[in-house]
Amino acid sequence: MTADLSTTATSLLAHAPATTAPGTGTAGSLVAADVPSVVQSIDWLAIAPPTLTALAALVVLVADLFLPAHRKRLLGYATLTALAAALAFLIPLRSGDRSTFCVTTGAQACSYTADHFTVVIQALVLGGAFLTVLLSLDDTRKLPAGEYWFLLLASASGAALLPASRDLATLVVALEVASLPAFALVGIKRGDRRSSEAALKFFLSSVVATAVMLLGVSFVYAATGTLHLTEVADRLDDVSPVLDTLAKTGVALTLVGFAFKTAAAPFHFWVPDTYVGAPLPIAAYLSVVGKAVGFSGLILVTVIAFPSYADVWGPALAVLAALTMTVGNVAALRQNAARARSAVRLLAWSSVAQAGYLLVPIAAAAYSSDEQIGSTVAYALMYAVVNLGAFAVAALVARTHPGNRLSDYRGLYADRPLAALALGFFLLCLAGLPPGIIGLFAKVTVFSAAVDAGLGWLAVVMAVNVVIALYYYLQWTAILFRAPDGAPQTAGPDAGSPVSAPPRRFRAPTPLTTAIVLTSAAGILLSGVPQAVLRFAAVSLF
Repeated sequence: MTADLSTTATSLLAHAPATTAPGTGTAGSLVAADVPSVVQSIDWLAIAPPTLTALAALVVLVADLFLPAHRKRLLGYATLTALAAALAFLIPLRSGDRSTFCVTTGAQACSYTADHFTVVIQALVLGGAFLTVLLSLDDTRKLPAGEYWFLLLASASGAALLPASRDLATLVVALEVASLPAFALVGIKRGDRRSSEAALKFFLSSVVATAVMLLGVSFVYAATGTLHLTEVADRLDDVSPVLDTLAKTGVALTLVGFAFKTAAAPFHFWVPDTYVGAPLPIAAYLSVVGKAVGFSGLILVTVIAFPSYADVWGPALAVLAALTMTVGNVAALRQNAARARSAVRLLAWSSVAQAGYLLVPIAAAAYSSDEQIGSTVAYALMYAVVNLGAFAVAALVARTHPGNRLSDYRGLYADRPLAALALGFFLLCLAGLPPGIIGLFAKVTVFSAAVDAGLGWLAVVMAVNVVIALYYYLQWTAILFRAPDGAPQTAGPDAGSPVSAPPRRFRAPTPLTTAIVLTSAAGILLSGVPQAVLRFAAVSLF
């Protein structure tokens, strides 16, 4: 509609009768007719998912002012409804051919594009936020509900905006909109020293990474004179030799910022303490949505903006991938089962190792083709489902064992057999073992990407790390089915000691049970029909 008004206005200027000023004649009207419109059209459907999420955040924040304390729970259900509506708006975008906020002069470049990559990542992000809400509905009684739901929706809106961003300015803004509310969510447990410490560590390290990334973006802009990713790629192809060093430095510094967001080693140090100090649903959110944000930005700047500098970021990402998966798996091996919150720490280090696997296809794209990126997307979808499921079961166990030690899971099958089977399935998916078929196929796809790109050494490192990870995944799985420490002993006829009473069992909250059921069903479905996800590894998403 805006474009039509602009065209009409230009047409009226061209056909309007000339009104001459002294000394100008008809020149004024001719110049006005030749000036192109600078009004950008807006495709409201294309921007609907992040826009709706952001508007819902504002509505929840205002509604919190007027709702009495006993009705604050309604804010959680409103958040759930808003995220479901945002997911529904992805259905008409599945063709992946919409762009908006495009420049009207010169080269054809847009700031927002809803292609296949955008739609898939937005589905992952909004779906992850939806499951996070389910995990949180019964855990916000001791938290400021209005602020909690507002911050979660605000972060989700930035995370949904980022994969659609096609200029560096929008990319940075989306990244910070996704990150800043996350700092507050990590430290939202008032009076909790561990939560405050985790938020401070997360904030300080993130600020430093953002400053480095902004410096890199400014260097790239200085070398190219543009912020649009496609234009940056074109101008880096023939950058002046005088500016080549500046451009390479900008590329490297920009990658450092995104490496922090992906929790790639050596920029991973914030992960364990942040996950342990944050509310458990927020730890789950950061492990999936936060990681998706970082990898989306990394893919966009490397594959779209910096392809001419693949010789710079390709080897760097390959080394980071090998280092990240090794550090994550070795640290996970060292977890003490009796240490408080050791289960969450193991999941944190596991997420670091999984980040290493996700980096492999991006590094491979520097040596082969952009289609390798599909392997990262396919693996991310698998990881999101099973990791959120594992955190959901951890949240269930934490209701009776607040320490959330690995030893607390001993005998879970005897107490909650379905939860134990679900967690065992999720862990086997992460390990890449049957019946977690989707985990196995996703790892094979990533492995194939490295081999096809000629990165044989990286494929060997990945294979070794997969074997290392089997130990702690299988060890945790075995704990689930062992006899519990407090199991009652059957007394003989002459025994004088009384039989110990079984531990008290609590009824699982409905939202938490729903989250476990949804992730289990999705994991089983993907294992039965793995091509639903793996097809992204064989097509171009841009």
